[in-house]
Amino acid sequence: MTKPDMDPEIWSRMPEELLEKILSLLPLKTFLYLRSTCKNFKSLIFSPSFISRHSSGSSLPFSSFLLLSHPQCYNQFPLYDTGLGTWRSVALSHSDLLPAASTAPSFSLLSTSSGLFCFSLPRSSSFLVCNLLARTSRIIKFPAFPFAFELLTLVSTPVGYKLFMLSTGSSSKFSAFVYDSNAPSWRKFDGFDPVLSDNYQQEGVFFNGCLYFSTPEPFSVVSFDLESGKWETLNSELPGDLSFVRLVCGEGKLYLIGGIGSNGISRAIKLWELDQAKNWVEVENLPEMICRKFLSVCYHNYEHVYCFWHQGMICVCCYTWPEILYYKMSRRTWYWLPKCPSLPVKCSCGFRWFSFVPALYAPV
Repeated sequence: MTKPDMDPEIWSRMPEELLEKILSLLPLKTFLYLRSTCKNFKSLIFSPSFISRHSSGSSLPFSSFLLLSHPQCYNQFPLYDTGLGTWRSVALSHSDLLPAASTAPSFSLLSTSSGLFCFSLPRSSSFLVCNLLARTSRIIKFPAFPFAFELLTLVSTPVGYKLFMLSTGSSSKFSAFVYDSNAPSWRKFDGFDPVLSDNYQQEGVFFNGCLYFSTPEPFSVVSFDLESGKWETLNSELPGDLSFVRLVCGEGKLYLIGGIGSNGISRAIKLWELDQAKNWVEVENLPEMICRKFLSVCYHNYEHVYCFWHQGMICVCCYTWPEILYYKMSRRTWYWLPKCPSLPVKCSCGFRWFSFVPALYAPV
């Protein structure tokens, strides 16, 4: 005996708040698959019930990923699932990230932060910031034209995001440009002379409301206040015999990764943490065999080395090498990430890695 179908009239009279409550109990992944079946379902994802249930939970509803951008990946971004410890069989395509990819024939991924992606669209003199899960995006026009920039950094905040970059414009001095998504507008801050970095893959590091950068020799650490536009040099003595310096911030702490050696040649790599007294305290020394491999990989060309934080991991990358060296903070152990299986056997340089932590309610 088959059960009778539910009377459509009864279903249609269900109070909207009750339907919203029922659907909010679905696992978020399941609902994301269903939202394409109904416009009303799609709008419910931004209802108070969904936001309160899925934005304040203690556990993440999605995995987190290391995302690879490389010229030979043919308009795709391979994903390494750091929760499962494996490469995903399906990569993100440009059309997944850029719904209007067909109208943007030339673009490049520059920065990620809290589920947001920032692309450069040079042919339209603009940037594009998008949220993959929410399928939302915003076009941001360059603050000037022509506009050459470097060290672009996307910084997510609880209520929006900011874009930072340096540009020389028509003068020889750098100007800092900051875009605030809440304004939304650009601000320009003049008057900064020193060269910040010898590595254009290394972004600024956001720590205590400021972006931190390391300078080439003589090494120092400088900060830029995103609100006031004020530059300062960190009043802290750096470790001795440094051959290169990179910064990383995670879990409210600022870390320094540096090579130790002489005459520009590293013999060891160490990790330091900035303590409350503004002293650099040594945390870890890279094991000798791993250190030898990494130094042979970068051929002592440290301008190719860049670092970032990802879910309790400090990732150390080389623009010319397809593997990531990472330090697992909870285990105090170094590991090599396995090479992406979808890369060609012979692949050239151009390996750009990004942290991708899906965040449904990260606003654009």
